[in-house]
Amino acid sequence: MKVGARSASPGPRTSRRGPPAHRAFRWLLAARTTSILGNAVAPIAVAFAVLDLTGSAADLGLVVAARSVANVAVLLFGGVIADRMPRDVVLVGTSLAAASTQGVIAALVITGAATIPSLLVMSVLNGAVAAVSLPAAAALVPETVPTELLRPANALLRLGLNAGSVVGASAGAGIVALVGPGWGLAVDAAGFALAGLLFSQLRPPRTMSLPAGDSGRMSVFADLREGWQEFTRRSWVWIVVAQFAVLNAAFVGATTVLGPVVADASFGRAAWGIVVAAQTVGLAAGAVIALRWRPRRGLAVGVGLMAVTAVPVATLGVFPVLPALIAAFLLGGIALEIFAIAWDQSLQSNVPRAALARVYSYDMVGSFIAIPIGEVLVGPAVHAFGTRSTLLVCASIIVLATVAAISTQSVRRLTTEANEDTTT
Repeated sequence: MKVGARSASPGPRTSRRGPPAHRAFRWLLAARTTSILGNAVAPIAVAFAVLDLTGSAADLGLVVAARSVANVAVLLFGGVIADRMPRDVVLVGTSLAAASTQGVIAALVITGAATIPSLLVMSVLNGAVAAVSLPAAAALVPETVPTELLRPANALLRLGLNAGSVVGASAGAGIVALVGPGWGLAVDAAGFALAGLLFSQLRPPRTMSLPAGDSGRMSVFADLREGWQEFTRRSWVWIVVAQFAVLNAAFVGATTVLGPVVADASFGRAAWGIVVAAQTVGLAAGAVIALRWRPRRGLAVGVGLMAVTAVPVATLGVFPVLPALIAAFLLGGIALEIFAIAWDQSLQSNVPRAALARVYSYDMVGSFIAIPIGEVLVGPAVHAFGTRSTLLVCASIIVLATVAAISTQSVRRLTTEANEDTTT
């Protein structure tokens, strides 16, 4: 299928002005930051809503898992939708749908009508809506700025997301504590509604958008097959996704499950919150670094830096003291963000725009599926080998997965320039 070609690359004057000089990008930045501001409240509000209702951690796990399962189940079809329709239109629709579902949950909780089955149903709907919006949001970036501005554009978007997450989570905790979880969910619904309004103002040039014709005549499964072909024919794409399938299982299992266990046994629960915050600060710092540092082989640099994420995992195992953990998680956050921005730039510069959302959806499925595997396996491993040994094994797995990925020529040789016709 053929997409309207991007206009000729602008001259130096446009590049000097940066991504905010482009109207569509300004609206995208505002919309995505607004949505994360509201959405950061949701996990806190939902958790306390369930605990207020039944006091059961098992019930909370069911509600959270329902959203995750629906998200993974729908992601591939979300990529198809985002490649078939104008992505700004998709994001308006998903934002309004998310506002509606969160508004219903808020009303149920505020009025005392909430039940676990009703929260499960609404969590499934929320997960499905998010699965459509995620690939659309990622694939829309190249439609808002010229190719040479993709790296700073992604860095600015990531800065907005990180800042929104910190502010939203902090404000959400305060709202839940002061007026209850139902009103926190109402704030989340309002944030999505406002994001929908902002997305409606985006209006990227339709010469950069996807045509309605060719893709609409294909079946959904044909679209999925075509997306899979685009995903697999670039070895650097599936190699990095395979790296992260392993890395996520080790890193998330070690930090989200064993991190609190180590905290309870040593430096305390309150200090664990500081450690997690240090990683968020590192993410923001990584985005700032990426704004200035633009290596020609950015993907290789980002992939190689993922070995740094073994440092916080190993530190939890061998030296679990607060100053060391703060420094380790800060460094890990910086490495994660530099990789994330290089990854987005690489996909957006080298994957045909008409298939970009589907490639993103395969990437996300590969990453998300691995997370519960690590969370499930680390518990039995601790019982069999001990906490320290399990954490050191997780750190070793991260390093080995990184070495395997960076050893491949396709990852090392990819440059920041678009190597393929991304408009076809």
